[in-house]
This record gives sequence, structure tokens and C-alpha cells, in this order.
Amino acid sequence: SSNSILFLLIFPVRNRLREIVGASTNWKDHQQALAERTSLSQYLAQSQDELPAKTMKDSAVEAHLPLGSQPTLREKYLNYHNSVRFGRILEDLDSLAVLICYSHTWNKELKRSPLSIVTALVDKIDMRKNIIYPDCDIKFTGHVTWVGKTSIEAKMHVSQYHDGAYTDVLDATFVMVARDPENERAAFINPLKLESPEEKAIFQQGEINKTRRVELSTASLLKVAPAAEERTLIHNLFLNTLDTRTVSFRSRILSTNSVWMEDAKMKGLEICHPQERNIFNRIFGGFLMRKAYELGWANACAFAGCRPTLVAVDDIIFRKPVEIGSLLLLSSQVCYTEGMHIQVRVHTEVLDPLTRQHSTTNVFHFTFCVEKDIPAVVPQSYGESMLYLDGKRHFDETMRSQALPHQTLQKLYLTYLV
Repeated sequence: SSNSILFLLIFPVRNRLREIVGASTNWKDHQQALAERTSLSQYLAQSQDELPAKTMKDSAVEAHLPLGSQPTLREKYLNYHNSVRFGRILEDLDSLAVLICYSHTWNKELKRSPLSIVTALVDKIDMRKNIIYPDCDIKFTGHVTWVGKTSIEAKMHVSQYHDGAYTDVLDATFVMVARDPENERAAFINPLKLESPEEKAIFQQGEINKTRRVELSTASLLKVAPAAEERTLIHNLFLNTLDTRTVSFRSRILSTNSVWMEDAKMKGLEICHPQERNIFNRIFGGFLMRKAYELGWANACAFAGCRPTLVAVDDIIFRKPVEIGSLLLLSSQVCYTEGMHIQVRVHTEVLDPLTRQHSTTNVFHFTFCVEKDIPAVVPQSYGESMLYLDGKRHFDETMRSQALPHQTLQKLYLTYLV
């Protein structure tokens, strides 16, 4: 029956998460509350076999963002093009993904969860429509779709009520990891019990996603040389920029309607204040995603000279947490273009002002589309050529995934409501 599904409005989601882990809304008490979490370690399972299996339906959550019925909410979500700020939707997706995973691992014997569940990566967000209306209700649904021993995949679907019906907005896949109460070591989570052929197919897709991520990581250009056809592509780009009069390796010229990669960048800085903290006293992943998205969007907008539309978010990896008080440096680069599409990579790193150490925290990949042809972006150095190829790989992967059917999750969720 649908009464096991958690129904709620989107804005109490963060409060619900605070209750689950026993975090405080007050910054001072918050540090005390986190210290008290240490005692919850005794409730951690020593192996996955100790934990009861849960079903996909056990973690099903439906959250509503009432932009239509509550005009006061609109202000926070409205952008000046009279659409919805997508960065805000990213924040809501991140909070909801964490809640879905806590619903999967919930033990009703305990008042608080001993697990610290954090976002490991965003596998994919595929946009299903261009315009999100600022004055129509939005519905988020989702549940756990795959589990390992300590990691969980959650898929979410967002739709919007317009002209009397709900239409698809986006599909998102997040991967979360469970850790001990102090957020230091991995912790076991409940296994998943599959109850129908549909659920088995969705779980299988989770396995495929995991394999694909491992393959992409082993083939990373930071580890291995590019493939033969990629090398040819880079060499041709190089030949196209040679000055035919001097025929020297040094003098390079841009062909018409092209831009050097060096001239397609944008940078930003954030000071990480306590207001942006998550339930574990680190900077909230959704905030990092919003800031990176907004910089990437601005970069694509300045590059194309017109307003870009988001097509997909791909492969966001959270390499390390961002501490409160950090200086967060963001750098965005248009790294590949094709037709009317712009591939943007945003790299974020933390600067410790005392030691002057830089450390990478996240890398984000965004695919945008505009309504006119855009200049080609051209690499000059070997490092830029690798960024270019990496951008092309992400773009090709996005185009492949956009072509796949996407209705399965919604159909399955509807059966849970019966």
C-alpha cells in the first residue's frame, strides 16, 4: 500500500535529515550534537548479513515544491528570465537523495541513525524539457535502485504540473556512501530485496552504471594515453592552426569562427560560511553544485553570446569534503563544442590560506545547448588537448544516454502508489 511511502514538502526535507542524525539548527549546539554522535558507533552492523533486507518501495519518497500554490516560495527559485533557478533544483535533489538513502537504512528501534550518508557522485542528470515554470507545482519522486555493501544508488524523477497534467522535467541518478557516525570509515548498509522483473532490470542498470564508471576511470586521460582516433583528431586540430606562410611549430593561427580554449574560461570564489553547512558540519554538496552550475552557465552564456539551456549534468565526483571557513576557488572552461552544443567543465578546489595548499574537491561536467551555431573551441597545449578529449568523451556519453528510453522508473513508482 502507498502508506509506506514518505510524502512531504521539499523544504522540511533538511529538517527531517537533522532529526535523523540528531543535528542541531544552531551552529553552537551543532558541534556538541556531532560530538554526541560518536556513541552511536555501537549500533553499526559488523557485516551486511546482520541487516534486514529492504525493498525499493521502503525507500520511496515523494516531495512537493508548491511554486503554484505558495507564491512566497517563488522568490527563492525565480531567475530573471522568468524560469526556475536550476541551481536550486540541484540543492533539492541532493537533500532528497540523502533522505531516500536514510529511508532505506532506517531502523525504527533507534531514535537516531548511526550512519553518516554523504553524496559520493552524481552519475547523471538528464533534462527532459527546457523550460521549468516558476509558478507551477513541482513533484520529486525517487527510491533506492541499487546497493553495494557500503554504497547506494538513488534515482529521482522530477515532473511539473502544467496545463492540467504532470510532465517530465528531469531524471537524476545519485550515488551515496554510508560512513560511521564520525564520517571517517565506511559502514555497512541494508541489502536490497528485489520483488519484480522491473526491479531486477533497474538493479541491473545500477550494476551496469557501476561497471561503466570503473571503465571510464581506468581509461581516464590522467592515467592512460588517448586512443588512436583521438590522437588523430588532436593532430588535425594542430595542423589546422599552423601558419602556412612560416610552417613553423611555434607560430599558430586561429581559423575563422574559432576561439582558443585559453580565452573560454571563467573563474569564481566562494567563502564557505556556516550557513551553507550540511548536517555533518561540512559544506552542503547541493550548494557546491549550485555554485558550479551557475559559473558553468555564465561561462557558456559569455562564450555563445546568448542564453544557454542545460541538456545534462554528468559525472560529478565529490573527491573530498569542503570544510566551513574554506576559500573555494571555482574555474570553468568551455572544453568542447559541437554544432549548437557547449561542453563545460568546472573544477573546484579549496585553498588553505595559512598553508597555501590547494586541493581539488570536485569536478563537474555540464552540457548546454544554444539556438545558434557557435565558434569551435581550439586547444593549444597538450594539457588543453586532453581537456578537449575529456570534454568530447563526456559529450558523446551524454548524447548516447539522451537517446535511451527513460520511462521505466516512473512506471515502477506508480505501482508503489497502488
